[in-house]
Amino acid sequence: MDKNKVVSVENIGKQYKIFSEVNRYMTLRDKIVETIKSPFKMMLNPTGSETFWALRNISFDVDRGMVLGIIGKNGAGKSTLLKILSRVVEPTEGHAEIRGRVGTLLEVGTGFHPELTGRENIYLNGAILGMKRAEIDRKFDEIVAFSEIEQFLDTPVKRYSSGMYMRLAFSVSAHLEPEILIVDEVLAVGDAEFQKKCLGKMSDVASGGRTVLFVSHNMSAVLRLTNECIILEHGKMVQRARSQEAVDYYLSHDYEQGGERRWNSEEIASATKPFRPILLRVLNQQKVVTDSLRSTEPITVEFEYELEAPITGMRIGIYLATTRGEFVFTSFDTDDTERFNEHSERKSGHYISRCTLPSDLLNEGRYVLGVNASVFKVNSYFSDQNAVIINVNTSGAPGMQWAEPRQGVIRPRFEWEIIRK
Repeated sequence: MDKNKVVSVENIGKQYKIFSEVNRYMTLRDKIVETIKSPFKMMLNPTGSETFWALRNISFDVDRGMVLGIIGKNGAGKSTLLKILSRVVEPTEGHAEIRGRVGTLLEVGTGFHPELTGRENIYLNGAILGMKRAEIDRKFDEIVAFSEIEQFLDTPVKRYSSGMYMRLAFSVSAHLEPEILIVDEVLAVGDAEFQKKCLGKMSDVASGGRTVLFVSHNMSAVLRLTNECIILEHGKMVQRARSQEAVDYYLSHDYEQGGERRWNSEEIASATKPFRPILLRVLNQQKVVTDSLRSTEPITVEFEYELEAPITGMRIGIYLATTRGEFVFTSFDTDDTERFNEHSERKSGHYISRCTLPSDLLNEGRYVLGVNASVFKVNSYFSDQNAVIINVNTSGAPGMQWAEPRQGVIRPRFEWEIIRK
């Protein structure tokens, strides 16, 4: 292994067995009947299990000091790859060589004990993550200050809100000093303000010369932190390229077509409860769902969701960004004071949060629409940064008599006066 390479992966593959719940509890009679119906199937597969390759034929190298992004859809194999490199699971085939101390942020909060206080869990979690007591003592004040929960430091964490829990867990993890840092989607914690703070901390880690493997669905974060990216699709590596090229490919292949995004039950993590996303759609002026829109017409965005229990202080946010990761705007359904007061407690039920983007707002281009459901500084229930991509054309927009591109992401129609004196 080249001394400049700290990670070398060769033909890694991971196979899992999927067991049938029905076959586990079959009666003797059912077993006999099944054997008579499919004798060869029972001989070849007596356990009733099926195999599934989460990863197959993955090979790449990482140089010392490189920040490598790993991107792909849910289920593409990103987390499985990081768990193999972190020695959490063993590969079914192939091998990987790693040179240097490894720190992992795979499951934020792993190792926290609910009966222990925040103070005690800092020492417990730090020890699990490989920090010595002297190192934890030295960084203790910095960890607490970063988490912003000093007031509740001596309270058992079982009484913390999920947002407070995640803040403290990330704070402990983020203050590791390994030679190789493996990070899996830990920026999706807390509210937007704390996510920004986490991103800044990760940027400091990346700029400090450490080798980082970084998984995220936040393409803006990927572009900011990484040098190169690999793209996984269905357990296979389809591309390795400079980050901008890789993100362009990902956004061109990894979003819902047609201006609509539906979430299946298997895509929704249990942590989102009691919130359940259903559908995000984009409609043109004629109220038709589409991903091709005109800048001269209003654009309607609808987010359909369900609450299985009441949530106090919840807000639905939409985020619009360019395919280059530049944010255009953020808007919440409770920005208006009257609406905020009216929906201070959102009762259980079926909802649609709808907003309209005015005409003559966006310039020509491709944009990524994300959605978020959160309670400010308490909890982020759900986030999809790349839910839908839309295309905006400027036919009929002001100034089209000159066939020149306009700079910027907005193309507003202002009121002008021309006065001759």
